[in-house]
Amino acid sequence: TIHIRETATIHNHSILQTRTIQRVQRRNSQYTLRSLSQDRGRFQSNHSHKTSPTAKTSSDNITRNNLHTRLDMMKLLLLTIGTARAFTTIPKTANRCNAAVYGGVARGVSKDKVDAAVSKTEMDLAADFAAISPSDVTQAQAEVVLVGCGAPNRGMGWYHAVQMLEGRCPSASLDYVIEPWFLGPGATSPGGPDFHEWAESVKSQHQTTFLSSVSDLPPPQNKPRVALISGRTADNPRLLGECIDAGCKCIYLEKPGAPTVKELQEMKAKAEEAGIEVLMGYNKNVCKYVRKTREFAETVPGSHVTFVSNNAYENTPESLGECFERNAEGMLKNMAIHELALLVSFYDVTVENIESVTADKEFSSMQTLPGPSGKEFTDFDKIKFTIKTKTGKEVSVAADRCGGTDSYATVTDATGKEVFRYWMPDEEDKVNVEMLKAKYPTAMPYFFTQDQDYVTVKERVAKHTVTGDEAEGVATIGIALETLRVAEYLTPTLMEQLSD
Repeated sequence: TIHIRETATIHNHSILQTRTIQRVQRRNSQYTLRSLSQDRGRFQSNHSHKTSPTAKTSSDNITRNNLHTRLDMMKLLLLTIGTARAFTTIPKTANRCNAAVYGGVARGVSKDKVDAAVSKTEMDLAADFAAISPSDVTQAQAEVVLVGCGAPNRGMGWYHAVQMLEGRCPSASLDYVIEPWFLGPGATSPGGPDFHEWAESVKSQHQTTFLSSVSDLPPPQNKPRVALISGRTADNPRLLGECIDAGCKCIYLEKPGAPTVKELQEMKAKAEEAGIEVLMGYNKNVCKYVRKTREFAETVPGSHVTFVSNNAYENTPESLGECFERNAEGMLKNMAIHELALLVSFYDVTVENIESVTADKEFSSMQTLPGPSGKEFTDFDKIKFTIKTKTGKEVSVAADRCGGTDSYATVTDATGKEVFRYWMPDEEDKVNVEMLKAKYPTAMPYFFTQDQDYVTVKERVAKHTVTGDEAEGVATIGIALETLRVAEYLTPTLMEQLSD
């Protein structure tokens, strides 16, 4: 079931500011999309002549208003993407509208094409729709296995699942969810009941299979298999090996990949031996604000870039203690690892190429706090530092656990004057952020500010697995390995500087 008003609200883009969407928004009806083959027959029948559809169909009593709503949406979907085969990557019947709309936006549909879509008549639509075969709908997808879901509204894996179930990654079909904790010993722990309620809903609506272990997976069926590993970092070495044994063609590994450099090296070697590609969830590598900042910096002689990352934890011992324990690998291997990946990817930063690293003591803070278990953890609650490389590059990073929900990057000129700042989210993206906050009011705020980037990485990985197209901008496990080496080098160095 799809709420047309909600679908339209998600996208405050030019594609949605057409007469078609305005008509759709005025109708607050719900409808259920039948299978494509059933709809083809109905639309062909209803549009075999120029008269309007009757108020009722023979099977499901769809009103004239409802039918026109469906025609408007299908017109937008079929024609703004430019071809009926836009549907080839949409797995579940109930997700076709969302997936095609997101796909159209992602393809940067031109205004002329949108206008052409709006001007199409319902007769034209019926002909286009009739030309699509059921086989077109199910081809060109990866079978995705999400390993490590976590609690609804809290776990990164859960948010990955939500995005795929909403059809926002057209090349990805979420067929399996592996959740060892909540489907095992943690069933009645905090978050367990919420997980089970959500899982039952997903199973009934999307036919996704939930399992407690990777070893329970059946062999891949007719589609290349991708594992998205989003569990505890400490479990990743074991989970990667299990996913290789389960017939995965490609593995999407959440940052930082492993607790230590040694373990990540072993994982990389195991994957290479098996001929399995491992790509990383470093979503900021594909962020708009990163691209725009780098492009602007290239136009400024003597420019200096600073990447700023914020989280929205409460600035209390209780909140930070829970954060320190849950992310026990430490800030530089967790929150700020994305920025370190940018440095490795774009600024020639490697352990061997670092000439100096200098902490900003006025900005930075390090604390030792007890977590919920009572055990104490020492970590940065905020840190800022500048790295100079032996090849002459200089770049800064700032990260604040309690700095809010937005991240940004700045460019200063040779005199130190700030000449550019670009935020994530920008004004265009804030509309989507506000909608997501209303839809998931108790979810982690950083999910929403990076929402589209998560979609981009998943879609590129899934499409790459299916078609072999380059996963542009997506970090490899080689980048992740060097990033982790840099994090292990910087952590004691910066802690020592702050202790002086």
